[in-house]
Amino acid sequence: MVNTTPKWEDELGRWLKPFLDRLGHKARRRMCPLYISGLIGPGDRKSVQPMAARLAPGDYDQLHHFIADGVWDAAPLESELLVQADRLVGGSDAVLVIDDTAMPKKGDRSVGVAPQYASSLGKTANCQTLVSLTLARGEVPVMVALRLFVPESWTSNPVRLKRAGVPVEHRAARTKPEIALAEIDRVMAAGMRFGCVLADAGYGLSAPFRQGLTTRGLAWAVGIPRHQKVYPVEVKLIWPVAGRGRPRKRHIPDILSRAAEDMLANAKWQNVSWRNGTKGRLEARFAAIRVRTADGPPQRIKDMGQQHLPGDEAWLIGEHRTSGEKKYYLANMPAEMNLRTLAATIKARWICEQAHQQLKEELGLDHFEGRSWQGLHRHALMTMIAYAFLQHRRLAQAGRKKKNQRSTASAEPAGRTPSHRRSHRSTTTSAMPVL
Repeated sequence: MVNTTPKWEDELGRWLKPFLDRLGHKARRRMCPLYISGLIGPGDRKSVQPMAARLAPGDYDQLHHFIADGVWDAAPLESELLVQADRLVGGSDAVLVIDDTAMPKKGDRSVGVAPQYASSLGKTANCQTLVSLTLARGEVPVMVALRLFVPESWTSNPVRLKRAGVPVEHRAARTKPEIALAEIDRVMAAGMRFGCVLADAGYGLSAPFRQGLTTRGLAWAVGIPRHQKVYPVEVKLIWPVAGRGRPRKRHIPDILSRAAEDMLANAKWQNVSWRNGTKGRLEARFAAIRVRTADGPPQRIKDMGQQHLPGDEAWLIGEHRTSGEKKYYLANMPAEMNLRTLAATIKARWICEQAHQQLKEELGLDHFEGRSWQGLHRHALMTMIAYAFLQHRRLAQAGRKKKNQRSTASAEPAGRTPSHRRSHRSTTTSAMPVL
């Protein structure tokens, strides 16, 4: 009989071996590759029933049990995913991008579903929101964590939480920045390598989040709202003189804090280009100055009411896009870092949006039809493992292409002009290999 198994499925079986070794039970070791093959393979819907119908019509019950009800611990597979992600793109030049992605959902029984702002829709909608961590180097992202944000309408209802199978340790209310910091601790404990943490203003506006990153000894660059308060870098703490009444007990700043957009109003703006896009070089106008963040303890200052005292020194960066949109950022990068490097670091965050889109459109992240906490997180884990496998293939193909180009170039006679000019486009710009 002729073997008609596609080459990628053979490769998937070999690549999944360390994951399967951690699963143990032979039924689970058979269902895991089947589920991931269903996510990667053709088909409009990537929920359990249509995948089972395409791949193994007689195994629907086992496949459903594996993902929704089976008694197995996802933590070993999550740990192996971190190992493989680090092997693929980890390093001091990698970035860890913190973000979240919304999945529209009907009804109110699915775990964590509630009216929430969905950035992909640009409005508030009934949806689930997953906090995501993406490890990326260059233009190659690997999603390493997806954790459900549980809204207050759920955390205030113990019966609802129990019915959806939310673990006891996840039933207390936690903000998205708190979830992100807990996941950062997990990936750091696993030894995953990255040089900088990036996040948008939804996380950057949180002083505890920024301080948490600093406490962990991490470099970071985060978006902030335009009204975020900062101090000039030369601010000093002085001892106020009381005009009457008791002597003052705390120092106050000698300069009042200002909004980020006001602080950069008179800065020197420059055109900066940071990488090639599909339509040419990407560029915008940037400005950066050293400031001190206004996230110290609150203190009443004369007759100005309470203000936060100066915190750590950081870069305040502004971006004016060609569309007219204005963005602002804080970064605890070294004071000697140049503007182009600051801009390129900040703009590296875009890669997580590509990963979110591919996980949904190609791998069915938002196709899960179950209602439980366990089923949702297992499905999300399978999509991340599938995505890491595809990035493994992508990098391997790029490596073979470069090797072939070097071999072709070395075979050219000396002094002879090659018949085809070598393209300068990055070999990593394609989203995924065609399967």
